[in-house]
Amino acid sequence: MKVLAIGAHPDDIEISCAGTLAKMVEAGHEVVLCHASDGDKGHYEIPASELVPIRRREAEQAGAVIGSRVVSLGLRDGEIWPEQEEIRLKFIDLMCTVQPDLVITHAPNDYMPDHNALSRIVFDTTFLATLPGASRQHKPAAKVPALYYMDNLSGIDFQPTLYVDITATFGTKLEMLKKHQSQLVWLKNHDNVDILDSVMTMNKFRGMQAGCAYAEGFIQHMAWSRPNAVRFPV
Repeated sequence: MKVLAIGAHPDDIEISCAGTLAKMVEAGHEVVLCHASDGDKGHYEIPASELVPIRRREAEQAGAVIGSRVVSLGLRDGEIWPEQEEIRLKFIDLMCTVQPDLVITHAPNDYMPDHNALSRIVFDTTFLATLPGASRQHKPAAKVPALYYMDNLSGIDFQPTLYVDITATFGTKLEMLKKHQSQLVWLKNHDNVDILDSVMTMNKFRGMQAGCAYAEGFIQHMAWSRPNAVRFPV
């Protein structure tokens, strides 16, 4: 099975669903990691011209931990706009080239504008990519993929419909997240969050709900054609 995980910024995927993705890779599935923005505004001291290549390198290193391809759409922080045609086309082309069976992305009620905008774009373009002529460069996607939302940063107003036991891959998740050193600093400075401790707390909480040591939670999008016969591959 081909799984496409899409985050607004480098490190979003690692925070919310890397343990599950590691399990998918171990099970033999192909996992592609995509971040929409280059994360150019994610540091107080490092200018964007220097930060973008740093964050791209961090994302590549994180993907390499599980042997997954990493794709960047090259947008900028705060500029993920669902109504802009050229941005939608980037996502349509992504769907047409990856041809995913299953897509994981942000929930519509996440905590910041880029995440919420991305959720809408992914919902729209996973369908639009199947239409003839939707892409100017590629053949249409073969099908509308199953769509799952990954947990938001603190689980507020997020009630999972699926839990994945990541006890065996939690260490791998932390290893991937630690590759994003620039963001460990940024989240501490901007939000006063120790993201490693936060992730551990969140995954232990989901694990308590699911009856295991560590878990990640997901919500399946239940619109017509979305709850298809594709099995969540873990």
